[in-house]
Amino acid sequence: MKTDLVYWILFAHLPRWTTLKINKLLVDILHHQKMTFEMFFDLSYDEWSKTFNLDAKEIGDLQQARKELANYAFLLEDMLSQGYELIPFNSSEYPKILKDNLKLKFSPPLLYIKGNKNLFNEDTIAIVGSRSADNISLEFTKNIAINATKKYQCVVSGGAKGVDEAALEKSVNANGHSILVLPQGILTASSFMKKYYKSIVDGNLLIVSAFFPKAGWSTGLAMGRNKYIYGLSKEIYVAQSDTKGGTWSGVLEGLKAERTIYIRKPQESENNANDLLILKGGKAVDIKGNPIEIDQSNEISLDDKIKKAIKDVALTAAEIKEKINYDIDSRKFSLYLSNLPFIKKEKKGNLNVFFYKHETKQLSLF
Repeated sequence: MKTDLVYWILFAHLPRWTTLKINKLLVDILHHQKMTFEMFFDLSYDEWSKTFNLDAKEIGDLQQARKELANYAFLLEDMLSQGYELIPFNSSEYPKILKDNLKLKFSPPLLYIKGNKNLFNEDTIAIVGSRSADNISLEFTKNIAINATKKYQCVVSGGAKGVDEAALEKSVNANGHSILVLPQGILTASSFMKKYYKSIVDGNLLIVSAFFPKAGWSTGLAMGRNKYIYGLSKEIYVAQSDTKGGTWSGVLEGLKAERTIYIRKPQESENNANDLLILKGGKAVDIKGNPIEIDQSNEISLDDKIKKAIKDVALTAAEIKEKINYDIDSRKFSLYLSNLPFIKKEKKGNLNVFFYKHETKQLSLF
């Protein structure tokens, strides 16, 4: 078993390989060809090429990675001696919810954990948002976290400042269950381990990383970590989002995957992108997380109203807003318009104008 885990480390961190490419190769080795990893690495160059359809660069990557096996063996022994566990993609302990939400394309091949792994099987909820969240967003976060602990839900967090930290702290202080998904390797997270030592020992907190154990924090890993937060959660609540960054991109990915995501309805004075995310399909909720009834007929017909308004004329966002009698900040509405597939945007003097782009019928190959 330990030998297998060494190979899992090798495969999980093949440089410049996508998660999908790694997972497909693992499925091919273990399930289609029914080989052990030792058998796979005993194959010749030609056998790798013919049996697994690998090109010269991919074979070179594998041959180079094989040279690190001894180092990975020492790394594994060190981790196990410190109480860390490794859960490969084919293990019965691997969280089913992660596979269901992220599929083969994004499910990490290997998880590094410390704490109560049974928390993977609980009813999970994520509360996400900006690192520089406003007070009203932090109040919302605390309300959702407290309610989650009362309902015996496990709060999934990324541990970053702002909304993530507030959600985790509220859950931990209430002796609730939490999963902390790291934006770095698990061996570089000593500050989290010390801070939440009691919660880990008591079985109330599970710390998880999908990255190489010695990898330090980086913006790229933080962005990549977000999809695992969403993937581990049955319910997702958004406290506050900007028009870019991890929360924004994570919510858009979730909505594209047809997941239900609850967005705090912002006040008129707020300067955030929450109402844009509601426009894009998020479900509006109030400060306590209760659903807000919105006129669905109006929401459904919004894009059609926009099409009609600009069918024969180019208008600014403010002019379109006025024409369709829609109450939203003009800057945010301009961003929404820019992302619509049937609209073209052009500069007219100092203003952006929008006009209708006639859609062409797509031909099918089948």
